Amino acid sequence: MFSSLIKGSIILAMLFGVALTAAFIYAYEEISLDADKLINYKPETSSIVYDRNGKKLAYVFKKQHRLYARYDEIPGFLVEGLVAMEDTQFFEHNGVNPDAILRAVVKDIRAGSFVEGGSTLTQQLIKNKVLTNEKKLARKIKEAILALKIEHELSKEDIIERYLNEISYGNNYFGVKTAANGYFHKEMNELTHKEMAILVGLPNAPSFYNPLRHYKRALNRANNVLYRMKSIGWIGQSDYLKAVKESPKVYKTSLTQNIAPAIVDEVLRRFKGKLGDIRTGGYEIYTTIDMKQQAIAKEAVAQNYQRLLKKYHEDANSSTINMAFVSVESATGDILAMVGGVDYKKSVFNRVTQSERQPGSAFKPFIYQTALDMGYNPASPLTDLARTFQYYYKGKPKIWSPKNYESDFKGFMPLREALVHSRNLATINLVSDIGVSTVRKRLAFLDVPHIPRDMSIALGNLGLSPLKMAQIFSVFANKGHMIAPRLVSKIVSKEGAVIYETRPKEIADFTTPEQAYLMTDILKDVIKRGTGRNARVKGIELAGKTGTTNKNVDAWFCGYSPTIETIVWTGRDNNKPIGRGATGGATSAPAFAYYYKKLIELYPDTKRTFDIPQGVFKGTYEGRSELYTEISPLPNAQKKSVHPSDTLVEEETEIVEDVDPDDGEIEMATPINIDDTPTYDEEDQQDMGDALHPQRKVPLTPVSNDSGELF
Repeated sequence: MFSSLIKGSIILAMLFGVALTAAFIYAYEEISLDADKLINYKPETSSIVYDRNGKKLAYVFKKQHRLYARYDEIPGFLVEGLVAMEDTQFFEHNGVNPDAILRAVVKDIRAGSFVEGGSTLTQQLIKNKVLTNEKKLARKIKEAILALKIEHELSKEDIIERYLNEISYGNNYFGVKTAANGYFHKEMNELTHKEMAILVGLPNAPSFYNPLRHYKRALNRANNVLYRMKSIGWIGQSDYLKAVKESPKVYKTSLTQNIAPAIVDEVLRRFKGKLGDIRTGGYEIYTTIDMKQQAIAKEAVAQNYQRLLKKYHEDANSSTINMAFVSVESATGDILAMVGGVDYKKSVFNRVTQSERQPGSAFKPFIYQTALDMGYNPASPLTDLARTFQYYYKGKPKIWSPKNYESDFKGFMPLREALVHSRNLATINLVSDIGVSTVRKRLAFLDVPHIPRDMSIALGNLGLSPLKMAQIFSVFANKGHMIAPRLVSKIVSKEGAVIYETRPKEIADFTTPEQAYLMTDILKDVIKRGTGRNARVKGIELAGKTGTTNKNVDAWFCGYSPTIETIVWTGRDNNKPIGRGATGGATSAPAFAYYYKKLIELYPDTKRTFDIPQGVFKGTYEGRSELYTEISPLPNAQKKSVHPSDTLVEEETEIVEDVDPDDGEIEMATPINIDDTPTYDEEDQQDMGDALHPQRKVPLTPVSNDSGELF
C-alpha cells in the first residue's frame, strides 16, 4: 500500500512536471509571438498620392492613418521631451525600471488598488501594441518578460521609433509624423518647441488633450512638458520662456486631405490587387497629373456645364447632362488633367475611363489618314453625292439613304474640304472607294475594339471611352506615333526604393511624320473655318475634329496643340439626346477653347506652332495652294484613281439594323457583323504586312526609361 502511494505520488509529480513544462513552452511561444510583432514591426502605413510636381493629392489608408517616421527623421527635442515625461531613465535600464516599480507598488498599497503602473516606455509600447490596458498582476509579469526580451533584441532607438509610430495622438492620427502633419500641416523638422511639446503631451490622454477640442488644456499640458525639461536641464531658460509664450496654429482637416478625389479613385482602381494592399503599404505614388492644369480643366467643364444648363433651361439638381475631359502630353502620354464628370459629389463614375460612347464624326480623321497614306492628297476630289445602300434585316430588304448634316450636296469637293466641313456623304463614298476592310485593318493596328464590318464605320459607329480616343488620336498629335495615356509614373516604397515604374504602350509608325502633318494641317482648318470654329484660341495653333452622333446624343471635340492633346465629350447619362443644336462644335468645343486659353496664360512658354517635318512641300492645284508629300502627290487630270483597284471590296452593303433613312448618322442600334476582336479572312491576313499595313514595330527609343505598363 505504501509503495502504491509512492508510485502514485511519482506519477502525479511527473504529470505535474509535464504540465508545468507544457505551460512554460506555451507561455514562451506566446511571448515569442507577441515579441515578434514588435521586433519585426510592420504597421499599416498610409500611402500618399502626388501630382507630377510633388504636390500632395491625398492620403489613402484602410483602418489607421499612419505616416511612418524613421528615427533619423524625428527631432531630438521631441525624443527628449518624451523621455523626460514618460521614462527619464529610458537609456539606462534594460526594459524594466525597479525604482519606478517600487514607487508604484508603494502608491498602490497605500491606495488599496492599482493607481500607478511604473511602466517604462518599452512596457508602454508593449501594452499598446501587444497586451491590454487591464491592470492585473499576470499581465504586468508578462509585460516585464516581454520588455526584457525586446530590449535584448532591439536598440533603444528602434524602441523609440516604434513607440512614436505606433501610439495614438487623437483625431485618428496614429504616429507622431501623422499628428505633426494633421494638426500643424508641417513636416517634423519644421515643428517649433511648443508644437513638439503638444505632441509629447498627447499620448497620455489623446481625447482629453486634443488641441482641436481643448486648445487651452493642450497648451497647459505642453507647458508642463517644457517645465519638466527645464527642471532637469534639457532646455535653457530663454528657450523655455520663448516656447511657453507661443500659441501654435492648429488645423482641422480631413484625414485624407484629398484635393483630387476622382484622380485618387482612378489610381486605387488601377492598383486594386497589385502590390498588396495599396492602402496599407506606405507607398508614395507619383501621378502624371498637373494640378494647375487640372484646375483649369475643372473650370472649363464647370463653365461649359453652366452654359448648357442655361441654354437648355435645366436645373443642375435634375439635369442628366454630363461631361468628360482629359488632357494628355502628346510626346509622353502623361495624363495632365482628367475630369470624369460635372459633379463628383453627385456621381463618382469616371466618364473618361469607364464610359464608352459613339465618337461619330470625330472618328473620320482615321479614315482620311488611311486615304492619304494610300496616295490621296488633301486636294483629291471626293464625291459628295447621295448614295443608296441596300441591306437585309431579318430576311427583308432595307434601304439606307444617308445624308449630310446640312441636308445638301456639293457634288465633287476636295478631300480637305470634305473633312473640314465633316461631310458625311463624301466620307461614305471615300470608304466605299478604299474599302471597309482596308480601314478596318488600319484601325486594328491601333487596337481599336469592336470595329464595324460595314459602312457604318464611316460615321464612327462604335463605342470608345474618351481615354481610348485620346490614345488613338495621339497618332495625329504625336507625328504618327501612337502612345497610350498613363496616369502613374512611379511608385516609391516606404523604405525609399523605386519599386514600380510605368512605360506606356506604344505603336510606332502608324504613319510617317510628314503624312501625319497633312492631317494636322487639315484639322487646323477645321478649327479656323470648319465645324470646330468654337475651339479657336488666339495666339496658339490648334487642330481638332468635332463629333456628333445621331439625334445629338453624343457631342465630342478631339483636338491638340503642338504639345498637348485634349478630348472633350458631352452627353446625357441616360443616353437621351442632349438637345437641339447640340453638336460637338457647339457643345464641347467651347470647353476645349477655354482650357487652352487658360493654359497659355498659365504657361506662357507653351509651344504655340506646329513643326513642319521634312518631306512636306507646298504646290498649286487648280489655282489653290496645297500641301503634298512623296506618298500624297498633288492630283492630276490624267490620274483618276490613286489607289490600287484590288482594294475595292463588296462588303460595303452591310449596314446596321434599324437605320432611320431620314438621319444622316447611324442609329444607336446593335450593328450586325461586329466582333469583339477583329478577325479577317485568309486574303486579308496575307497582306497585313504590306506598305500600308506594316507589322507593328517596337519603338527603338522609348519615351522614358521606365518599365512595365499600368495605364
